[in-house]
Amino acid sequence: MTRATMAEVTAQMVRQLRDATGAGMMDCKLALEESSGDLAKAKDWLRQKGITKAAERAGRSTRQGIVEAYIHQGGQVGVLVEVNSESDFVARNEVFQKLAREIALQIAGSSPRFVRREDVPSEEVRREKELAMAQARDQGKPEAMLEKIAEGKLNAFYREVCLLEQPYQRDPKMSVSELIAQAVSQLKENIVVSRFARFRVGEAVSSAPSPAATG
Repeated sequence: MTRATMAEVTAQMVRQLRDATGAGMMDCKLALEESSGDLAKAKDWLRQKGITKAAERAGRSTRQGIVEAYIHQGGQVGVLVEVNSESDFVARNEVFQKLAREIALQIAGSSPRFVRREDVPSEEVRREKELAMAQARDQGKPEAMLEKIAEGKLNAFYREVCLLEQPYQRDPKMSVSELIAQAVSQLKENIVVSRFARFRVGEAVSSAPSPAATG
């Protein structure tokens, strides 16, 4: 199936799918692109990925969980990540603990700076957008296209620096958010990545505290 073009997937379509499923904006946009703009097929795509079920559980309190630790490269890189669940029973589950391990490995290998895009300071977002628009303007792009170009650049920026939007290292076709959604679907509980810290010998600590929110 050929993806719908960026122009075909409008903000209104994304909002409509989000309202219908509760899934995140980026998940809705990707679902529509994968479904050539067909709303019904996009809903099916989200269900198949487990994202719809994850969204349904997003508001549930997550006061249990574990802190996973990982040391890499002969002690040169270390990660601490807090992953939360609704119950202690699930926190002790092998599937949950394996997920926490995979998230720690992801942080070690891909060096995210934030958990989710909402954690990125607004000033940094503003700078990235202004830079993207200035570059496009210098390249002679029409003024009417600058906002859309900047939006694409910002999404690429988020995929680089935000853990949940990064491509999963073991399967780059899947995001870390989708990996978590699969576990939510399997374990029937909300799962949240609350915060992490990444240490590398000789570098400042990279930490990403975050308020409770769905993974």
